[in-house]
Amino acid sequence: MPVGIFRVCLLVITAIVNHPLFFPKENGTVPENTEEIIQKMKEREESLRMEQLRLEQEIADQEATQKALEKAALVVEETKEEKVRWDMWTALSMVIFLLIELWRQDFQEGNWQDIGGEEDDMAVLGKAFKGVAFPNKAVLASFYEKRILGTTGDMARMREMVEGFADDLLEALRSVCNRDADMEVEDCMGVGSMYENWRVRKPFVCDLIVPFAPPEPYCFRCQTWCSGDSFPPDEQGYGTIKVCRADEDVTGCICDKTKLGEDMLCLLHSQVNTTRPSSEMEDLLCFKNTQYLDADQVMKWFQIAITRAWNRISHKYEFDLSFSLLDSPGALKIKFRSGKSVAFNLTPVVQYENSDVYFISHFPRSSLAADVSSSTHWFLTFAVYERRFIHLVSKTLPANACHVSCLQILSFLHGKQCSLTGPSGLTNYHLKTVMLHLLQARPSQDWAPEKLEARLQDMLKFLEKCLHEKKLYHFFIGNGTVPAELGFPIIFQRAEPLNLFRPFVLRRDVYRKTVDTFHEMLRNMSALINEYTVHIPLAHTNGIRKESL
Repeated sequence: MPVGIFRVCLLVITAIVNHPLFFPKENGTVPENTEEIIQKMKEREESLRMEQLRLEQEIADQEATQKALEKAALVVEETKEEKVRWDMWTALSMVIFLLIELWRQDFQEGNWQDIGGEEDDMAVLGKAFKGVAFPNKAVLASFYEKRILGTTGDMARMREMVEGFADDLLEALRSVCNRDADMEVEDCMGVGSMYENWRVRKPFVCDLIVPFAPPEPYCFRCQTWCSGDSFPPDEQGYGTIKVCRADEDVTGCICDKTKLGEDMLCLLHSQVNTTRPSSEMEDLLCFKNTQYLDADQVMKWFQIAITRAWNRISHKYEFDLSFSLLDSPGALKIKFRSGKSVAFNLTPVVQYENSDVYFISHFPRSSLAADVSSSTHWFLTFAVYERRFIHLVSKTLPANACHVSCLQILSFLHGKQCSLTGPSGLTNYHLKTVMLHLLQARPSQDWAPEKLEARLQDMLKFLEKCLHEKKLYHFFIGNGTVPAELGFPIIFQRAEPLNLFRPFVLRRDVYRKTVDTFHEMLRNMSALINEYTVHIPLAHTNGIRKESL
């Protein structure tokens, strides 16, 4: 019972405590706060929607940019492909053009009659001999015996006399020179037609070359046009000679190529070695303010040295010695009291490395040759190898082979024609080059003495072909089939062939004069030979064209 009454009381108290009248009135604002919250939630929703739209726009912009980049890359790729295709077409077109040009040059030989313009009168290869009275074997043999063969003994006696005097003169030159400051002169060597036994025109002139070297501690370092250095086309066949100290490494140190500065020192070279007064280099015959050997300075030094040497030994001889040409360093003439004279050339040269190729200070020039722009460019001569090649090949030929006879007859005919119509662009060196090419091309048995007439015609036809094409290549330069026995430098065998007729392309007047002289020589050949053959009637000499007289 009491428990029940307690429970009823507790229930009544609880109801009284939880009656609404006991709570404050602010609890009645709950509905107003709910609306504000709802409004804020709407504003937040709108803000989120706007942010979503912005992000979607940025994503769309990025996608558009990406597509534009991909399209640009595709355009570049297509452009590259088109460029590659264009380059391929260009290269293919060039190859086709070169092939057509090569075919045209090869085909020209059989189609000279189609050439128009100023070369219409150019004779077809071999056709120029039609209508020409070519001397027969008997006439050629008689001419050679009576006009040319008799000069061999005179050449031998003259060579012996000139060589003996030249040796004495060079010995005197060494005695008057300062061994510590002047160039060191070596023994002379004979080259050219007099020493290859084919010179026929008088006066006979011996060509001697004299190698020289700088005094110690200097040495020569040679560079050629085919050694990698850039030389213009008109200076192919030339090179330069640098005067250096023997202990100087011109390729391994950059102290002479780069300005080091006042506070820097090369550890390989002392200041004494790298700094050379200009007067010292000029004493070594170098071009002003350079280390390159000057051909003009060498000419002056050699002429002065020769003069001093002759003054030393002139009392031993009963003749006078003088310089015959002012522009040639060693063109000398011996004048006897009887009035006779002997001419010879004594020319200073520089040896190329350890070979028999030489840089020659001054070279006899034809009307084809142009003046070299600098006196530091030296012409290279292969005369020693040419003489050696002729001697080597002669051992394999039949007895009394006709190769030298052909060259002598051709040289005689050309010389006589030039005396009638004036000089041309052809020289005896061109004629010898023709012989060297044919010596290598034809078998040994083709040079038997009874085949003189056929080989002479071969030389004339080969020369005519070269004149038409304006191409006569140097025999040694670019010739990979040079006999190994000669020991010829490989650098020149691997070089580009040197066209000796290149000046004809540039000088049309000289080319036309040369071609006219050559064809005139063909027409006058029989008459020129008959004139010097005793048993041929003199009436035959009237065949010479009057205009050439």
